[in-house]
Amino acid sequence: MSGSGTRPQTGMVLPTRTTEEVRADRAEVAVLPVGSFEQHGAFLPLVTDTVIACTVAAEIAAAYPVLQLPPVTVSCSHEHAAWPGTVSISAATLHAVVRDIADSLRRSGIRGLILVNGHGGNYVLRNVVQESAGTDFRMALFPGSADWEVARTRAGVRTPANSDMHAGELETSILLHAHPELVRPGHETSDWISDDRKHLLTLGMSAYTESGVVGRPSRASADKGKELLAGLVDCFAEYLSLVGAEKEAG
Repeated sequence: MSGSGTRPQTGMVLPTRTTEEVRADRAEVAVLPVGSFEQHGAFLPLVTDTVIACTVAAEIAAAYPVLQLPPVTVSCSHEHAAWPGTVSISAATLHAVVRDIADSLRRSGIRGLILVNGHGGNYVLRNVVQESAGTDFRMALFPGSADWEVARTRAGVRTPANSDMHAGELETSILLHAHPELVRPGHETSDWISDDRKHLLTLGMSAYTESGVVGRPSRASADKGKELLAGLVDCFAEYLSLVGAEKEAG
């Protein structure tokens, strides 16, 4: 039987502000969620990373004076290509898309851009941010590994970060809290640990997991998801201060 059935395909709520509302807010920094469209085992949707990036961005926009942008929904997921449904674009394309968005924002009066990245394989985003250093348009990449660690500790996430790589305790917890309708049955019995992934970029995920999961989703909970998001929102203040700060004269 074909078709998607009645289950919602995303839990994303896209930004709906009007031009006049944006003008009135006078935000000087924008946040751009960058997700992916890739396998997340049998119990999370292909759009998981995009939903998480959008959820984090929405929480940030509710707490700080930023312009929330709609997401980049397809990115660099080549290591997941062995599973049907995964779609990727090249690193060069992602680089160009983000740069074009940044240039457009700068022309419209926005002074800085923070990329809210939901997919660990988007390595090129680091280079986009790196290339903005010393220019009149500041950029940052959020969350960093230290931010995730702060949030994990606050939430009581028990699985170490290296072990909880994909569709594990952290990602499942965020969806259980923010979009439980997207979590299919089965996460309670889908734990898979594969800490030695030395040749992941060459061999892809299929060399290290049969199900597509690397982590312990059985430990996930909505309460942990709530605290993970709260921890990230607190960590964001530092990034906004850096990107939104006035450039020093001279």
